[in-house]
Amino acid sequence: MFNKIVQFIFFGNYFVGLLAVALTIEATVQLRLPFNSLNYYLLLFFAPTIYYTYAYTKASTSLSSLNLRNTWYYNHRKFIAISQVVLIVLCGVLAVNLLYQNFNNILKLPFSYWVAIVIIITAGSMYYGLLPKSFINFNLRSTGWLKAFVIGFVWACCVNVLPLIMLKIETGIGYHDSVLWTWLFIKNWMFCTVNAIIFDIKDYPTDANKHLRTFVVRYGLRKTIFNILIPLLLVGLLSLAVFASYKGFGLPQVLCNVLPFILTLYVAYAMHKRKNILFYLIVIDGLILFKALCGILGMQFVK
Repeated sequence: MFNKIVQFIFFGNYFVGLLAVALTIEATVQLRLPFNSLNYYLLLFFAPTIYYTYAYTKASTSLSSLNLRNTWYYNHRKFIAISQVVLIVLCGVLAVNLLYQNFNNILKLPFSYWVAIVIIITAGSMYYGLLPKSFINFNLRSTGWLKAFVIGFVWACCVNVLPLIMLKIETGIGYHDSVLWTWLFIKNWMFCTVNAIIFDIKDYPTDANKHLRTFVVRYGLRKTIFNILIPLLLVGLLSLAVFASYKGFGLPQVLCNVLPFILTLYVAYAMHKRKNILFYLIVIDGLILFKALCGILGMQFVK
């Protein structure tokens, strides 16, 4: 029973929705801004769940005992089809409610906000090739090494840009500390990119067969860990040290922000041993939740 619940949460991508909300709350607390509405957080939870499930509904057309996730999707294909429809309807209702309550504020959004919205929607759509092929026949998932950076960019936009846009719409409040915002955006971008590269290790055999030149396919497992993952995380730690010194972070706040990098370094080093799919979903995605919780905790030590 417990195993079925775990598979439902992680294979069903509900944990991904939780990550989106957790990272958004972390960014909001770190920027010392008011929270968005419950309506927005519900929409933020459901939308990524639908978005990530979309990719696996196509992979669930045949039973494969070699892929536990595909097998789960195949066995629950009717439930997935119904749940996708239900979640899309819920998202539609939530979106219409936001539009109805804030229609005039949306029309008054500054031009720069609309540019950000277009960039986010375009990147997210091109990632799964959702745009009409007659318009642009390009799928960012097929670009190999670029894929991880695109995933990180979309996540950073969702948790560092969208909340500011919604805050402007719902309350009229803007944000002007560009230095802190830029650092937090880049930190989330790079952390989620590293997380995506680690996750590519899971897909190594499939990506290699499809000639998808991800880092692990191009350079091999060991070089990816020691020449890409660990250096990126060390650069992240260095930038954290510099920024913490610049902003005058206290020791407890520094430690809270360092812990996710150290744990990710450990997990990256341990990746030379192959793991099952649930390990990747629970432990590797769990690093993102751990980062969000540490970021929130760190702000409790700020006077």
